[in-house]
Formats: sequence, C-alpha cells, structure tokens
Amino acid sequence: MEATIYMPLLDEGTDVWRPVRASRDGEVFTVLGPMPEEEGWQFPPGSRVLCARKDFAQGQELIAIVLAPIDAT
Repeated sequence: MEATIYMPLLDEGTDVWRPVRASRDGEVFTVLGPMPEEEGWQFPPGSRVLCARKDFAQGQELIAIVLAPIDAT
C-alpha cells in the first residue's frame, strides 16, 4: 500500500520536511524515490523506516523518525 510520509531534509539550516512516497508494510515504510539531486534526505530511497505523527499547520502527518529494525514488518 502506498502512502505519503514527510522526510526531514539535511543541511537546510532549519527544520524542513519533504512529502515523499513510501510503501507501507504494517508499521514499516519503505522510502520510494527518486530523491532530487539538490536535496539530502535523512533516509534515502530504499530505506525502511518507522514513522510517528507530527502536527503541521495543515494537520497531523506521518514523519520518518528512525530506521526500522531488520526483522520489523
């Protein structure tokens, strides 16, 4: 199942979040690409991540927070 998660960008000087496509398998999300060349994502495409909810101006969204354990599904 495909979902949108928000990815922290690196080296921006302030907190910046990019909506990215991910496939969901239970609680684990696999980050899909492509990643724009001019951006650095905290977790690049292919990474398996766990997410949490974060309040944004437009409402709550899922954000990538940590790499998923190898055996997590």
